Amino acid sequence: MGKILCIGEALIDMICTDKGKSLSDGNNFLKKAGGAPTNVAAAIAALGGNVELAAKVGVDPFGKHLIEVMQDFGVSTKWMLQDENYFTTFAFVSLMENGERDFYFNRGADGQLSSQEVEDIDLNEFSIIHFGSATGFLPGPLQAAYKGLLQKALMKDIFISFDPNYRQLLFKNDTQTFINQSWNFIDCCHFFKVSDEEAMLITGATTLADAVAVLLKKTNAIFAITLGKDGTMLGLNGKTMIVPSIAVKTVDTTGAGDAFVGAVLYQLSDRSLEQIKLLSESDWSKIVTNANKAGARTCEYMGAMEAFKHLTTDIFN
Repeated sequence: MGKILCIGEALIDMICTDKGKSLSDGNNFLKKAGGAPTNVAAAIAALGGNVELAAKVGVDPFGKHLIEVMQDFGVSTKWMLQDENYFTTFAFVSLMENGERDFYFNRGADGQLSSQEVEDIDLNEFSIIHFGSATGFLPGPLQAAYKGLLQKALMKDIFISFDPNYRQLLFKNDTQTFINQSWNFIDCCHFFKVSDEEAMLITGATTLADAVAVLLKKTNAIFAITLGKDGTMLGLNGKTMIVPSIAVKTVDTTGAGDAFVGAVLYQLSDRSLEQIKLLSESDWSKIVTNANKAGARTCEYMGAMEAFKHLTTDIFN
């Protein structure tokens, strides 16, 4: 089983449990370990994969909690670095009565992972590297570390995976920067996962069909566009197919996309890059079907990390 490296943010989600209240009016909050690449790493480990997480947290109780949560899942935390000068990053979120999210991002240590620090990561140890960008495209050292590690990965025979994880509340004043940086990774990666909204945002298209046409024309990467209950659109060899979703009673969709990506990468991790390139459309359809099962299982539980405890390869049968 090859080793997978996930890089990006590790943070604490503080979820307001006072229904319909704004952050300023809410009094009760639930602490949850989070961050898109952190979730992907946990999902891979839960399935039995060999995975390391490169991220930065503070020297505080919350950074300690994040490291312990990852270790409990079996994720290697060798590259989860602690920074005594910055607090662990927090994301506060509340679902208000009008359905909108009240969001406040208190950025700390996650953005301080530097290109000098990741330079010491020996990519020869890994068969796959996953970039889950959410905060990696914001200004700061992490952005430079992302770019540097991507260039380093391109010089190796490493399978490169990318998930843009667009957060409108983070990029509302500078979506073009996000789009430009996303294309930098889409142009280079072997696999990427986007939502239908992300596909249209990144391509500038007004319909999903037009977005797909742009992606098929401009990238050679295999891609998955998640469509919720309508399944997953798989793009490869210049065409697309729909892989049906798995019907479940949804409790919480948090982390479902990360579980999907984790399941895809877990299934690829025992193959070399050359072997992955030889996979047929039927092989990829099965991989995505299993990934849909992982995403569906995650939706059956409250909270991503709690859901990942119930991820096993038994669900692939």
